[in-house]
Amino acid sequence: MTSGLKVAPRIIPPLEPGFQPAVLFNRAFEREVQPEGVPLVLGLLREGDSFSRMIVKVYPDGHPQAAENLRYVERLVKFLLWQRGGYRLYLGGPRKIGEAIRACYSAEGERKFDAQFMGEQVYEKAFTVIPCQPEDVPPGCETGKLLGRHLNGCRIGFDLGASDRKVSAVVDGEVVFTEEVIWNPRGNSDPEYHHREILTALQTARAHMPRLDAIGGSSAGIIVNNHPMVASLFRGVPLERFAEVKNLFLRLGQEMQAPIEVINDGDVTALAGSMSLGANGVLGIAMGSSQAAGYVDRQGHITGWLNELAFAPIDYNPTAPRDEWSGDAGPGSQYFSQQCVFRLAPKAGIQVPGELADAEKLAYVQGLLEKGHAGAKQIW
Repeated sequence: MTSGLKVAPRIIPPLEPGFQPAVLFNRAFEREVQPEGVPLVLGLLREGDSFSRMIVKVYPDGHPQAAENLRYVERLVKFLLWQRGGYRLYLGGPRKIGEAIRACYSAEGERKFDAQFMGEQVYEKAFTVIPCQPEDVPPGCETGKLLGRHLNGCRIGFDLGASDRKVSAVVDGEVVFTEEVIWNPRGNSDPEYHHREILTALQTARAHMPRLDAIGGSSAGIIVNNHPMVASLFRGVPLERFAEVKNLFLRLGQEMQAPIEVINDGDVTALAGSMSLGANGVLGIAMGSSQAAGYVDRQGHITGWLNELAFAPIDYNPTAPRDEWSGDAGPGSQYFSQQCVFRLAPKAGIQVPGELADAEKLAYVQGLLEKGHAGAKQIW
């Protein structure tokens, strides 16, 4: 779905001259649609009764510029799906928009990856698109959690990354033990490997405290109510054994005889930022092998949103680099991660030695940046 509306940033990125920031495109559309726009109400249902709602203005059916609606709405829907999550999408407004988006998210449509991923993998339900009238979209119901910020007592925190696992023991806010261990989660197909490694970390930390009051963890991937639904850490686990992964954290909590709460690493980044800044309304972004993001709302709650912004579109240039998994152009992972550095290095005149591991490749380019290499500066 292309558009005749083109925007360019005031400052052109030297290695991405065609970059079309999503925010500038959206602002331009929202200016032009006034005062002839009509309401389009977007609604997303996810687990339980959690329901996200957003109202925008679009051209009415039959308007000479109605075709411009599709690029704007399709990109907005894509963003909301990966920001909020959901398996049922309501489009309350012009019928042609609803029908076009429903076709886009069908089994044969351009966004079939997103429909299958959200429906079958994340929420284990059929993904559906419902074109309707604005008044037929259900009311919003955002449910957040007031997590973290507890420093009293004896607590364990852990973080599961693609290359290492970290654990800390904290007593009344003071770190009494910390450990970082290299592991290979993506290369192991046996869920017991993951269970054994994490349990070992927890037991090691527990040995440095007089008791254990609670466990908090962060992990790459999509975590819904402490259940890992999709995560690159477990990509080697066959489908027929993935049920063992989904119950992994709850099992660990039972074995350690302590309450446990695990959220994705982007949410932890946002929570840590909120605590260190002493402020709420904080977006956290973790730039690693991919991109993680999380949000703490103005009441200090973790939102319960999906926050997988690695898939969210940020570049509306139709020829933008494509994500190899979803096949979509211009997602965040291509701009806020190691992938971006490796992708732009040849454009910047940098030849990264191919025999290096990804972490070493990144360090190689960072080393050039520290030395003042002009191409490395252009990347950052």
